[in-house]
Order: sequence, then C-alpha cells, then structure tokens
Amino acid sequence: MAFEDKTLVCKECGKEFTFTAGEQEFYAEKGFENEPARCRDCRDKRRAQTAARRPRCPSSRRMTVRFIAVTASTSIALRRKGIFA
Repeated sequence: MAFEDKTLVCKECGKEFTFTAGEQEFYAEKGFENEPARCRDCRDKRRAQTAARRPRCPSSRRMTVRFIAVTASTSIALRRKGIFA
C-alpha cells in the first residue's frame, strides 16, 4: 500500500504538521488505527509531564519488599509451629 504525506492539525496548539508516509507505514505495521492528534512538540511536552508525575520508586524495589515481608511472615509461622528455629 502506497502512503502519501498528510497535513494534520494539532489538537493542542492548532499548528499544522506533516504525517509523513514513513510514519504512516510505521503506524500500519504496529497496527495503530488512529492518526496522531498532536504535533511532535506537543507529544514531547505531554510525555515529559506524564514522566514527571510517575513515582520515582522502581517496581523491583516494591517486589523486593513484598518478598521480604512474605519470607518474614513464613518464618514466623514456621517458628510458631516449631519447624524453624
């Protein structure tokens, strides 16, 4: 399928931007059904705002804490039963 460049209007800032044939091909390969609604600058700003709102704690740290808690509660239960000294 041959793609041609399209001119779209950004829903954030109202500027026109080009949705290139290469970008359209990429979207088709990935199975994206919607065209981009924002220009590159507005998408970058939005990503930066989203990243700033995310917690700084990586999920691996949370998993480690859960593992330690489960391990501690298991060893306490085993001590109570006299299995683990």
